[in-house]
Amino acid sequence: MSELAEPNLRALLATAGLDVEYVRGEGNTLFRRGEDGSEIPVLDFAGGYGSLILGHNHPEIVARAQRLLEEQSPVHAQFSSHPYANALAAELNRIVHRETGTEEPYYATFANSGAEAVEAAVKHAEMDRVVRLGAIVADIEEGVEEVRTAVNAGRATVPDGVFARLGIARPAAGPDATEAAVEAVIAEVTRRNEERSAKAPVLLALEGGFHGKLMGSVQLTHNAGYRTPFAALGLRTRFVPQDAQDAPDVLREILAQERGTLLRPVAEDGEVRLVERAHPVFCAFLLEPIQGEGGIHPLSKEFARHIQEFGEAADCPLVVDEVQSGMGRTGALLASSQLGLRGDYYALAKSLGGGIAKAAVMLVREARYQPHFELVHSSTFAKDSFSCHVALKVLELLEADGGRVYRQAVERGAALETMLGKVRAGYPDVVKDVRGRGLMLGFEFHDQSGAASEAIAQAARSGLFGYVVAGHLLNAHGIRTFPTASAVHTLRFEPSVFLTDEDIDRLERALTDVCAILRDQQAHRLAVPA
Repeated sequence: MSELAEPNLRALLATAGLDVEYVRGEGNTLFRRGEDGSEIPVLDFAGGYGSLILGHNHPEIVARAQRLLEEQSPVHAQFSSHPYANALAAELNRIVHRETGTEEPYYATFANSGAEAVEAAVKHAEMDRVVRLGAIVADIEEGVEEVRTAVNAGRATVPDGVFARLGIARPAAGPDATEAAVEAVIAEVTRRNEERSAKAPVLLALEGGFHGKLMGSVQLTHNAGYRTPFAALGLRTRFVPQDAQDAPDVLREILAQERGTLLRPVAEDGEVRLVERAHPVFCAFLLEPIQGEGGIHPLSKEFARHIQEFGEAADCPLVVDEVQSGMGRTGALLASSQLGLRGDYYALAKSLGGGIAKAAVMLVREARYQPHFELVHSSTFAKDSFSCHVALKVLELLEADGGRVYRQAVERGAALETMLGKVRAGYPDVVKDVRGRGLMLGFEFHDQSGAASEAIAQAARSGLFGYVVAGHLLNAHGIRTFPTASAVHTLRFEPSVFLTDEDIDRLERALTDVCAILRDQQAHRLAVPA
């Protein structure tokens, strides 16, 4: 049969021996079929790109899903009451309040994927910006009429300083000079305000960040390979270097370059004056507490503090993308809460669906919330009974026994990180870095584009190095993982909390084998198609 379902991707996977069909999943294990029809276990360290904090087909989640199907729980009951969605939002609020030390409510908009949750956050942030801008413009228009009335009634005059500030000449003296003067000022103020108000909103995101590949979210993703083909359709995004040391200066510079003011005329003490009102130009600042696709780079507490301070100074809402780092992976529902970072918006997905449901949510704090958003943004499949009940079960499991799963994520992550560090210490000329938090870890190789082995060097130069290594791990050791999408020399390890010491030992042997091959430049030993 001809390959019609993304044939180019299938061909790319085949070059690294990754075009494998899996027939079953359980815990940290996927199963493929052998030639004799038997199941061959594969240890899964990719974990659904962070979607499987509780593993494949967790029995309690599967049981909940089966009951929902048996009870014929409605999936399509749009535009009706959804108490289960409200229960899920309430439980998320309870945990968020505990972790952030706040009591302000967060209102939920449900989605089907992380990219959708991010786009919902950006859409809402822009609606909030436009509403705030509209209120300022309306107040300015009210000031214009008050000043016009005051001057024409002889209660106020326009001093020369106003004309000097605006850089316009006072109209010539005459019988209508007073009216002409105020109208000249109003016309220039209106022109300037309209020009400033028409300025496109500014979105900020971190270099190396990944927020999805939909039409809007791809423009918030730093990887130019994903972004550039669609630049004409996209948003205006400024990418901020992730350097805590230079962050204060960089963020101050951005604030100085982008912020502006609108002018409101007022009549006080018999004279017309111009009062500056801050123009809300910043739509949102998007960030991941741990950059996933960018190479597993954790945000430092220092940098998080600088970003928080910038958001407050610039009146720029923070959208915290917890799609991959959240849901217990680092030992908390929100990896950002461990940094002391508080978001105006949160995006959660992946493990929220328990490995079987497509579930995502955008949370917006009450101070930013725009009720009308719920009438202009919707999804056919989001907020359904099945996904909400599954997500409630996931939260129940995370919170059980005083947060036992959170503790497991920290402990198992520490054990895995220790092993990865041991391999790095044994092969410092091959392994560049080990980084991450909890069960979201990256293992970075040194660049191999100048390798003595032409096959290894060519894999690195073509951007396939990480996939070739992943293919060897799969075919030689029965271990599944992948490189991060925007940093292909970094392997990701995002298993479930049920990772065992035996699993870690098995990965250690496999990585040691890979490192020895690279050290000795023995490409012929790689178990991938020639």
